[in-house]
Amino acid sequence: MRGPIGRMAAMVSRAHAALLLLALGSCATAAKADPPRPGGVVPVFSIAKSENKNQVQYVVRLDDRCVPVGPSPVSAYWRMLEQGPAQTAPILAREVDAYGLSSQVVLGGDSNGGQVRAVLKALPSRPLTIDTSRGSDGKCRALATVSIAGAPAHLSDVYVHLTWDGVDYLLLQGWSMDGSHVVREKIAR
Repeated sequence: MRGPIGRMAAMVSRAHAALLLLALGSCATAAKADPPRPGGVVPVFSIAKSENKNQVQYVVRLDDRCVPVGPSPVSAYWRMLEQGPAQTAPILAREVDAYGLSSQVVLGGDSNGGQVRAVLKALPSRPLTIDTSRGSDGKCRALATVSIAGAPAHLSDVYVHLTWDGVDYLLLQGWSMDGSHVVREKIAR
């Protein structure tokens, strides 16, 4: 079968073999684990309140170099812990005054991370500086610095104690800049 049909059959066999090798090669490539990407959404701090276990989680969106993405990289959402550890919900329009941001500005970024200045609507006199960087494990990190008890500190969380008619007090909690001790400040409303 050396005629046109035989040559065509040989070409089809070679084509099938090539496609099979290509498919096997792409399967092998797909099976290889890609290294974890360091960017994504990184937690910064949270707000808990006295009425239930749910929390507002503040996050910053970062690229692969741990640099803030876009003009508004900081956002917040509800962690609905009373419904389950992975349940979330958006901040509602009526909750923006309590949990929203009044402003945020990306101050810069380079191959080592970046910086965002953000102001919470509920604490306009306490602007936050969020520094992003790559940790020793290769993952992106974010630290919010704010004044707590009269000195700069790394904010970890805010606790809101509610009463029947509103907010009784806020408790800001974080770490000293050198990481040696916990810093707290109670702000009466």
